[in-house]
Amino acid sequence: MTNIIIKCINLTKSYQNGDLNFSILKNICFELKKGDIAGIIGKSGSGKTTFLHLLAGLDSPTSGDILFNGKLFSSMSSNQMARFRNIELGFIYQFHHLMLDFNILENVAIPLLISNKNTKESEEISYQMLKKFHLEDKIKKYPSQLSGGERQRVAVARALINKPSLIIADEPTGNLDAYNADIIFNLIFQLNADFNTSFLIVTHDPILIKKIPILFQMKNGQLFNYKN
Repeated sequence: MTNIIIKCINLTKSYQNGDLNFSILKNICFELKKGDIAGIIGKSGSGKTTFLHLLAGLDSPTSGDILFNGKLFSSMSSNQMARFRNIELGFIYQFHHLMLDFNILENVAIPLLISNKNTKESEEISYQMLKKFHLEDKIKKYPSQLSGGERQRVAVARALINKPSLIIADEPTGNLDAYNADIIFNLIFQLNADFNTSFLIVTHDPILIKKIPILFQMKNGQLFNYKN
């Protein structure tokens, strides 16, 4: 069995606007091993978020291939891709994207319910996850009743709830204070150690950058190895 969890080969992404062609990503080759924690740094507009969206199956490349556990994205049906995103992948955004009409416990339980777990089991698993984030006393509150840091911690808990094999994070601590960012840092490395979860993290956070063992730099739509 391959030790590579996700791999891309000659990945390109471009957009056509009239007669003009805008190249966002240029022939990127990349692989992430199971259990690796890797980071991507780079200036705004360099293509980092576009790259993450392609790896998460949220967008399609113009050319090139993406494989997850050896299986081509292009060979997956829409149902298989939806299952991949729900079960195998956790995505953490810079902004929380919580559902405002649901309380915190319900927000975290949503991926479990989508994967056909019953409500009671989903809520118990979600409660235990929220305890890891020191949010067990907030479970009946709604997103509007939480601080920004608390909302982001709930969003991270939701991304982790199915214990996915791969977490993709786009600036996960970008809007957090030092206290909440430290909680996220510690949980990333704890989950990696406990479950061999792989992480790919786009970040500008200098503290997190120093802790990430494998670093890449996105520059002008190309990906380079970067020494910390």
